[in-house]
Amino acid sequence: MTIDLSTKYLGLHLKNPLVVAACPLGQSLENLKRLEDCGAAAAVLPSLFEEQIEHDSAEIARVYEYGTESFAEAITYFPEMNKYQFEADTYLEHIGKAKKALSMPVIGSLNGVSTGGWIRYARLIQEAGADALELNIYFIAADIDTSGQEVEKMYTDLVAAVKQSISIPLAVKIGPYFSSPGYMARKLVDAGADGLVLFNRFLQPDMDLDDLDITPRLVLSTPFEQLLPLRWTAILHGRLKASIALTSGIHDHHGLLKALMAGADVGMVASVLYKKGFDEVGRMLQGVAQFMEEKEYESVEQLKGSMSQENCPHPAAFERGNYMKALTSFTPGRA
Repeated sequence: MTIDLSTKYLGLHLKNPLVVAACPLGQSLENLKRLEDCGAAAAVLPSLFEEQIEHDSAEIARVYEYGTESFAEAITYFPEMNKYQFEADTYLEHIGKAKKALSMPVIGSLNGVSTGGWIRYARLIQEAGADALELNIYFIAADIDTSGQEVEKMYTDLVAAVKQSISIPLAVKIGPYFSSPGYMARKLVDAGADGLVLFNRFLQPDMDLDDLDITPRLVLSTPFEQLLPLRWTAILHGRLKASIALTSGIHDHHGLLKALMAGADVGMVASVLYKKGFDEVGRMLQGVAQFMEEKEYESVEQLKGSMSQENCPHPAAFERGNYMKALTSFTPGRA
């Protein structure tokens, strides 16, 4: 029996459904080559952060303008701005090198908040050769005077503006913290998103009691974290005219299978690569193929969405029924 692992994501034809999520591993061209050799079907490059762009621009402007208030001749202290290389320029060069070295699709990633910055660099990422663009929207509505409606409008306006500025496929990576995630998902697709990446992990800051300071904290994902995006993938499958990528918590072939059966077109991995190494990519794909053969699935397309809400024997399990059942069936010592 021949197993067809191919899938389609953002209109891209992929040899299998395993995609490397945006993470520091993608900064190295050698890492990307190894991941492709291990079987990865595509890779999302690490995000280019708007703060990086603004910081680099501000620093160069500061140096360029230093001393100009003293002597008119001071404007010749430094060469023209276009001779400097911003962090963003390095990022764009990396896209070009990756496209030349790899046969798998390369997806650029932007993380920011201002419309102007997003549009400009979305175009530049497209010009650099990226096959698609992922908008990684990381926004905490910390202003208590900002309404949920305002936040949602900011998201949809941003997506619409970026979509109008590029011709490559656009994916939007969001978090789950909306009052109605399903409605928001549909609004983003209506605004122009070709795909949704579920979900962004909002990394929480911690407190350093010795230094009395706030410190960043990065913890690798666990398989438990897959349950939230799994639920919403299953709910949204078949209801949106857009691709779905499930990210967070995929640590073995079981996790990848669950993502596909819930309705995802691809599963994105990062933490597992740090924990188990790049060879885990091949092991996961082998496990998926073996499962499909045992269950007599001929293709990923046939498998996809088979356990989504619309196809599940007990669809209420994705809603409130699961909450009640989980609580009433809990037995101490089985946690």
